[in-house]
Amino acid sequence: MTETVAVQADPAQPSSRPVGANGAGLATRTTDGVVLDVWYPAPTLVTDGQPPTGQPDLSAAERHDAIRGVDVVAIDTSITSLADAPTDTADAYLRLHLLSTRLVLPRSINLDGVFGLLPNNAWTSLGPVPVDTVEQVRLTAAVAGHRLTVHGVDKFPRMTDYVVPAGVRIADADRVRLGAHLAAGTTVMHEGFCNFNAGTLGTSMVEGRISQGVLVGDGSDIGGGASIIGTLSGGGKEQVTIGAGCLLGANSGVGISLGDDCVIESGLYLTYGTKLTLLADGQATVVKASALSGMAGLLFRRNSLTGGVEALPRTGSWGGLNSVLHAQ
Repeated sequence: MTETVAVQADPAQPSSRPVGANGAGLATRTTDGVVLDVWYPAPTLVTDGQPPTGQPDLSAAERHDAIRGVDVVAIDTSITSLADAPTDTADAYLRLHLLSTRLVLPRSINLDGVFGLLPNNAWTSLGPVPVDTVEQVRLTAAVAGHRLTVHGVDKFPRMTDYVVPAGVRIADADRVRLGAHLAAGTTVMHEGFCNFNAGTLGTSMVEGRISQGVLVGDGSDIGGGASIIGTLSGGGKEQVTIGAGCLLGANSGVGISLGDDCVIESGLYLTYGTKLTLLADGQATVVKASALSGMAGLLFRRNSLTGGVEALPRTGSWGGLNSVLHAQ
């Protein structure tokens, strides 16, 4: 699912390779010992030759939640090597925090088996609740004068309940999962979506879908309804990278990587196996889209007369991002 070499996401971070992580967290734990989630206020990387940094004392926040029937307990989590697969729920949550706090880049740490380590929770206005106890908790909450709202039932919570990265706009918090990496300057509009282990590397407009494992470069625009194929559905192994300064037109889709300054016409869905005509150097050559994966400066379009898909070197500019929309 992921590469296993840790990478620094922030150039201001030390240059030594991060090999591990640690964090003090608050875990929600059922009476039979099942950890539902963990919040890490200040996760840190542990680099070669450096001891772990100090963590906040969270013991004062420990409590029993009688309405949900759970305990909130302070825990300490250490990961010796981010190149190794996660081992339990607390380990998995720490890795997701590292991504959303921008301490590591998507695809740079091992997340193998993460789905099996995350319980499927009801995410409510009072916090996570085991799915099979929701109705009892709803009744208990009503007796205590609270109305329980269930925001979703999923293994992943929304990112903003745990991490709110600086310099971003998120119109609908439900559409960004914990483990998403949103660089400063990113705007995620109401219909935009960003999955875990995916995200942006610079200023970007996201009105479409960034699927698991996808990286979007600085200055790129993912248009309304556009979709980028991830690595979860269908067992695909190809990890898609969208270069800098790219435009995915409204309702377009892409399953190959794009180099810098590429444009996909609105409504065109370009898969790995799409047959297209490459128009370059005065020649027309039929190739699979996969042969152009990662190439820069291309326009992908559908011929309005024949309906055939074409790729050709770009000229001019698509206009770039609106700087007013991304001003902080």
